[in-house]
Amino acid sequence: MGLHNLDKIFKPQSVAVVGASRKQGSIGFALMENLTDGGYKGRIIPVNPKYPEIMGIEMHKSLSEADQRVDLAIIATPISTVPKIVEECVEMGVGGAIVISAGGRETGPEGRELEEKIEKEAGKGGLRIIGPNCMGIIRPDWNLNASFAAHMPPQGKLAFISQSGAICAAMLDLSLKENMGFRHFVSIGAMLDVDFGDLIDYLGTDPEVKSILLYIESLTRFRKFMSAARAVSRVKPIVILKSGKGKAGARAAASHTGAMAGEDSVYEAAFRRAGVARVNTLQDFFDCAELLAKQPLPPGRRLAIVTNAGGPGVMAADAIEEYGLELSPLSRQTMDRLNDILPPHWSHGNPIDILGDATPERYEKVADCCFKAKDIDGMLIIVNPQAMTDPTDVARALSKGLKDRPYPIFTVLMGGVDVEPGRDVLNKQGIPTYDTPERALRSFMFLNNHAQNLKLLQEIPSRLPHDVRLDKGQAEYVIEKALERENGFLTEVESKRLLSCYGIPVNRTEAVGSPDEAVRLAPKIGYPLVMKVLSPDISHKTEAGGVISDLRSEQDVREAYDKVMKGTQAYRPEAEILGVTLQSMIHHPDIELLVGATKDPSFGPVILFGLGGVFAEVLRDKEMGLPPLNRTLAQRLMEPTKAYTLLKGFRNIPPADMTLLEQLIVCLSHLLVDFPQIAELDMNPVIVKDGKPCAVDARVLVKKSETPPPHHLVISPYPEQYEFTEVTTEGLEIRIRPIKPEDAPLLLDLFDSLSLRSRYYRFFSPIHSLSHDLLVQLTQIDYDRHIALVALSTVDGDESMLGVARVIAGADRSAAEFSVAVGDPWQGKGVGRKLMEKSLEVGKAYGIRAIHGSVLAENTQMLGLARELGFRVSRGESGGEYQLSLDLGAFER
Repeated sequence: MGLHNLDKIFKPQSVAVVGASRKQGSIGFALMENLTDGGYKGRIIPVNPKYPEIMGIEMHKSLSEADQRVDLAIIATPISTVPKIVEECVEMGVGGAIVISAGGRETGPEGRELEEKIEKEAGKGGLRIIGPNCMGIIRPDWNLNASFAAHMPPQGKLAFISQSGAICAAMLDLSLKENMGFRHFVSIGAMLDVDFGDLIDYLGTDPEVKSILLYIESLTRFRKFMSAARAVSRVKPIVILKSGKGKAGARAAASHTGAMAGEDSVYEAAFRRAGVARVNTLQDFFDCAELLAKQPLPPGRRLAIVTNAGGPGVMAADAIEEYGLELSPLSRQTMDRLNDILPPHWSHGNPIDILGDATPERYEKVADCCFKAKDIDGMLIIVNPQAMTDPTDVARALSKGLKDRPYPIFTVLMGGVDVEPGRDVLNKQGIPTYDTPERALRSFMFLNNHAQNLKLLQEIPSRLPHDVRLDKGQAEYVIEKALERENGFLTEVESKRLLSCYGIPVNRTEAVGSPDEAVRLAPKIGYPLVMKVLSPDISHKTEAGGVISDLRSEQDVREAYDKVMKGTQAYRPEAEILGVTLQSMIHHPDIELLVGATKDPSFGPVILFGLGGVFAEVLRDKEMGLPPLNRTLAQRLMEPTKAYTLLKGFRNIPPADMTLLEQLIVCLSHLLVDFPQIAELDMNPVIVKDGKPCAVDARVLVKKSETPPPHHLVISPYPEQYEFTEVTTEGLEIRIRPIKPEDAPLLLDLFDSLSLRSRYYRFFSPIHSLSHDLLVQLTQIDYDRHIALVALSTVDGDESMLGVARVIAGADRSAAEFSVAVGDPWQGKGVGRKLMEKSLEVGKAYGIRAIHGSVLAENTQMLGLARELGFRVSRGESGGEYQLSLDLGAFER
């Protein structure tokens, strides 16, 4: 269902309270009281057959008897009555409903059945539902308290969404104490319909929402959530507190990767990929909420500390080091300014100790010096009550001068009752206050980490030095053969064949079924050799005595064969032993890695990277990422691990070829994108020798999948099915395909080929350059909701981008906006027509029903093309542009 009906919930002109009550202490009474006392200006329509009126407002026996248009219905009746009320809402054309009633799926099968009935009835008319089992919503700027919460928070720029009513109540209480302002306050409940993804999309388009806070107990519709979060987190911060850190996802794991992939680790990887900031405690959640409500994101990690007491300053400096932040260096110019205004015995460094007799004026002057410095990204001001320092006077002196600065400023007023008046002064001016330096700096750390993660996600990935050829047909054959087996395990030989099909380097591995066969094959592979048991039933060969290395002669091979057979049969008598494998041996590896994948029941395939070998599960040096991955994301996957430190070169360990490692991870990502049947995959170890990686052991488990690719992924991959080779009306052969993040340099070249006039036609402004942020926005797209097709031509091996067409859909894909740009050298050659035709075809395949756009009146070429393609063309209100629209359902080409 569309997002448009959410306006009926958050901007209602009329609200019906079904279950309104005159009984004080009841939810029906609290809802009515909050609506009336909150000052809601729209119509209030109470519904309850028991009373003639409530609070001076006429009561109605039912919604249908109200005979008035209703935008929002708040339902607070026993849940058994809700399906019938929802049916009535649909008949009356109600846009949205908040179901306060509890007793749904959390109570068992009967409750689940009731929820299914409610969902079925709502779906008949596009009724959007928040709840059930929720507290309601609050929108302070509309004076709308459609909840049974005790208070209305101040107006502000924060949006808060919570699955827990208790967390809602605590956040409300904190907002009053700390003067934190909210734009939206939502208790989302059981998420029968409206979920986190819907609300992130909706709130992301509200220009008055500057940041979003989510308290999550569980997620549904994971792909929608990831798509929404990835889109919105680029433009406004999203902070998440996710409760529950169980490892249920690892209980049945049959591999190293599965054993190390706990449920919470996957959530962590997903949140990081989505660009959201995650905190781990309620204290951090509340502290980040206050900082977000009052301050901008930090441009960097350098902090200046201003304090009137040495001890707290040292504590702050220690916390800065612990949290990976930096003390700002003080330039000579800044030092000179501070020397002019401070007593001779000040600290002459950062922390800036302005001494125990600091006056409010001294605090003001020092803060002003710091504002003039260019190498500070945030300021912490500590006020310790002393004989010569009154915290309230300092707060009054600082309050106005700390507002609207380009970086975060936060204060610590240390103490209890004596500093409360000072905190009130600062809170009213929008300056965050904390009771300890550690709390303040921890909040800064979370926001800084979030800002840095966003920068990393917006890096433009480079292309691999050469294209990797993938043999998808052979890989499919290997997987289908394994699916015929009861246990679904590939042998090591099959596993390595599968990896080789996707460009992953493996050592030569041959299967043999007798000692004589092993002896004949050994010289052909080349000594020294490694022998491993070949069995689909033995996962960890080393533990079973099934691995013998450094075989250098015929005798070694015969003895090893006998030893492997006896050892593995004793270890697991019932195991099927197919023989052994002989493999070339890599002596003295520089480092051993674990690269693997597992299939999470919620997020789909997950890639794991870390130190490998026999100690993989002991050391648990791991990082996880969600496919699809490009080179930059592969590097980000490796960077946080201890293995990465070694791979860069450490003491006598030479640096690895990071391009080859990135390529290995990207190839694994391609494999997982193409085959949802892969349940677990281990490459342990991947040996790095002389800088080059090679998988010397591999194990793959496959299972039948009911979900076809790419729907098994929570992040939509590159849609290769929309690659075309076309010939334009002017005989120009072009390749049309979706845009990739790696296309950024080509897009810049295309932009440079546009004349100022062409740029004006495309952007409605004669822009002279593409900023990095805009370049990222145009190339790193969400393929779920953004179609961008580029036309390419290759001459003498050099690829050029001739044009690009875009169809950008809303979250529900009901409608989309289009644009097209063709470089001046290629205009008039049919490139724009081919791009538009293919874009409309792809848009129709996406399920987009209507497409629209604006074209300047002087862009006659585009207007002519639009008419030929069947667009309806109408003059815009300003007269300087035309509005174009097309029913894609009727489009045929």
